[in-house]
Amino acid sequence: MYLAYALAPPLCWGCGGPARRREPLCGRCRGSLQRLAGEPVSLSGVSVWAPMAYAGPARDLVRALKFRGARGAADAMAAQMAANAPPGLLDDVLGGATLVPVPLHPRRLRSRGYNQAAEIALALARRTGLELADCLVRSGGGATQVGRDRAERRAGPHGAIATCASPRDSPVAGAPARVVLVDDVVTTGGTLAACRAALLAAGSEDVAAVAFARTLGR
Repeated sequence: MYLAYALAPPLCWGCGGPARRREPLCGRCRGSLQRLAGEPVSLSGVSVWAPMAYAGPARDLVRALKFRGARGAADAMAAQMAANAPPGLLDDVLGGATLVPVPLHPRRLRSRGYNQAAEIALALARRTGLELADCLVRSGGGATQVGRDRAERRAGPHGAIATCASPRDSPVAGAPARVVLVDDVVTTGGTLAACRAALLAAGSEDVAAVAFARTLGR
């Protein structure tokens, strides 16, 4: 596999054409990304910011990370998020937040082998210097959000989301006071609202969210 990667040119996840090594999109697809306004929006009671609209190459990139094993795409997503985030959201202006990835149901985690939100959060932590706490778990029904209508999505994910007794791979004990949830794409914000409720119940004081992309019209 590594020899094939060394000999073959990297391909763009958007159009399938040649791309620079370690770049998941070619120059033309990067140029066609639809950038969103710099201000967060409120979705299901959560303040959410994303740099990209979930359309075109941005949608292709999310799908590549989520369904095609393109874990390296997480760093390119994090680069866009870190470079364009509103002041104070991903820096220490307000004392620094803790990044918390939106959890993946254990059944889907076993099938996929990784949590795409955690991959983005890890890359974002490296770029911003913020702490990372993998302190949320999902249980119950593991059905995907794909195919659910808007009302069902707003009602939140199948199953339940709760905080861990001991956050994994984190120096942060318990629920962090100031949290920035991290996800790949956000639609109605129902899952983020469930995460926020679990964190506030566990002692967090302020919970916002970032995602690489946001569905148009939300």
